[in-house]
Amino acid sequence: MWAGNAVVGRIAAEWIRPITFNFLRWVLVLIILLPLASWVLRRNSPLWGDWKRFALLGLLSVASYNMLQYLALHTSTPLNVTLVAASMPVWMLLVGRLFFSAPIRKTALVGATFSLTGVLVVLTQGDPSRLVQLKLVPGDAWMLLAAFVWASYSWLLTERKESPAIRNDWAAFLMAQTVMGLISAAAFTGGEWVWLSSQGLGHIEWSWALVGVLVFVAIGPSLLAYRCWGAGVQRAGPTVASFFSNLTPLFAALLSLAFLGEAPQLFHAVAFVLIVLGIVVTSARAG
Repeated sequence: MWAGNAVVGRIAAEWIRPITFNFLRWVLVLIILLPLASWVLRRNSPLWGDWKRFALLGLLSVASYNMLQYLALHTSTPLNVTLVAASMPVWMLLVGRLFFSAPIRKTALVGATFSLTGVLVVLTQGDPSRLVQLKLVPGDAWMLLAAFVWASYSWLLTERKESPAIRNDWAAFLMAQTVMGLISAAAFTGGEWVWLSSQGLGHIEWSWALVGVLVFVAIGPSLLAYRCWGAGVQRAGPTVASFFSNLTPLFAALLSLAFLGEAPQLFHAVAFVLIVLGIVVTSARAG
C-alpha cells in the first residue's frame, strides 16, 4: 500500500497541492471510519481525556508525515523518496535510544546493514555506479524529516497510555488520531491556500483520476496500512517493524512489473534476499 502511495502521490502532484491532498485524504478516512467508530466523538468518549496524546499522535502521523511525503514528491522522484525513506531503521534506532532509552543491539545494526544494502541493490539495479547518478533535491530533505517524524510516532505507539476502550479497537484508535490530526492538517492547509492565493496559483484540478487516487490513498495507505503498522509495532516493536518498511522499494519494483510490464531481473532476487535477511536477523534477536 505504501509503495503504491509513493507512485500515485507523484502522479497526483500534477493535479493538487500536497498539503491539500493530504487533508482531503484524511477527510475521506474520517468519513469511512464514522460507521465503525462514531462513538469516539460522543461527549463521554475517553478521547477527550486523552486528547493531548491523540493530538500529538495525529500531528505526527496524519498531519505531518503524510504532508511531508507529498511535499517531497512535488520536488523529488519516487526513487529518491524511497532511498531517503530507507533510512527509517537508522532513525528508529536513534530515536529509541535518545528519547525512549532503548538499547541499540549489534544484531539490529547488522540487520540494518543487510536491509539497506538490499534497498540500494533495487535502486541501483545491481550496478553500484548508478549510485553516483542519484541527485538529492530539496524534496529529499522533506522526506528525511518525514522519516524522523515517523520513527517518533512509532515509538510513541509503544507507550500505550490511552484508554483501553480506544486502544483495543483499531477503528476507534485510528479515528481518534484522525479527528485530532485533521485539526493540525486543516491549519496547514489553510496556510497553503493563503500562500497559493498570494502567488496567484491554483489549488485543485478535479478529474475522475484524482478522485480515484484519493479513494485509493484513503482506503489502502491509510486504513489498511495504518491498521497493519499499528498491529505490527505493538507485537514486534518499532525497530523490527521498521525493517519491514524497507520492503517498500521491492514492492515498488513489483508494481512496475504489474502495471508497466517491466520484466524482473536478477537484482530483484538479490535485493529480496538481503532485505529479508535483515528482517530475519533483527526478528530473531527480538524474539
